[in-house]
Amino acid sequence: MPFLQYFRLADTMALMALRADAARYFLGYIWWVLEPLLWVGVFYVVFVIILDSRQPDFLIFLATGKLAFVWFSKTVTQASNSIVNGKGLVGKISVPMTLFPMAVVQEGLYRQAAVFLLLTGLLLSQGYPITQAWWYLAPLMFAYYIMIVACSFLGACLVCIARDFSQLISLGVMFLLFMSGIFWDVRTLGDPAKTELLLNVNPLAFILDAFRQIMMYDTPPDMNHVLAIGVGFGAMVCVMVLLMRRGSQYLALKALTA
Repeated sequence: MPFLQYFRLADTMALMALRADAARYFLGYIWWVLEPLLWVGVFYVVFVIILDSRQPDFLIFLATGKLAFVWFSKTVTQASNSIVNGKGLVGKISVPMTLFPMAVVQEGLYRQAAVFLLLTGLLLSQGYPITQAWWYLAPLMFAYYIMIVACSFLGACLVCIARDFSQLISLGVMFLLFMSGIFWDVRTLGDPAKTELLLNVNPLAFILDAFRQIMMYDTPPDMNHVLAIGVGFGAMVCVMVLLMRRGSQYLALKALTA
């Protein structure tokens, strides 16, 4: 299947899923921004009101990290089950197995566009201006997108092989929630070596920190690190496409016999 046709089909599937999802709820598309806002509200109550966090502008700090993390967590979790959930279509037509997680990735992209607009409005309302450093958001988001695609392909392949991976992926996402500096600042660990190690080992922690550095502190990220993430996960995407193409019949059979 030509790439342009493949991408258009994935995009069409994503738009249809968005419309169907919105039609199921009274508030419809409002849930795109309401759900992540509720998450931020819950954590704000826990960490600020109950635990009495003294970090300045903690609400903005929390919102920037959590709203960026939602893009990864929700997309990867849903995409991991996409082939299994689409087994009715898998058994009727011959399509690339990567099409199913790719459609979920596109669906998440549209949702996140609305979330980032909300985040921008929140930052502006709190006195954070849009500066020249915001231009760095473009390559950062692209690298983040490639990372999400790679993890989504890997997750979809693993869950198709064994359903147990679905539970492990959910636990892994929860682990990253607490290990990626969403509730705490990776730059305040007290040990610079430990901070550097965390940012190097955990690409998600680096990306979330980069969002804050750009949007809150007007500081460009390390573009060599951004490039390394994009290239590394880009290579992973290529490998997963090749593996899922060669093993398409096996993955289809595993999905149909679930």
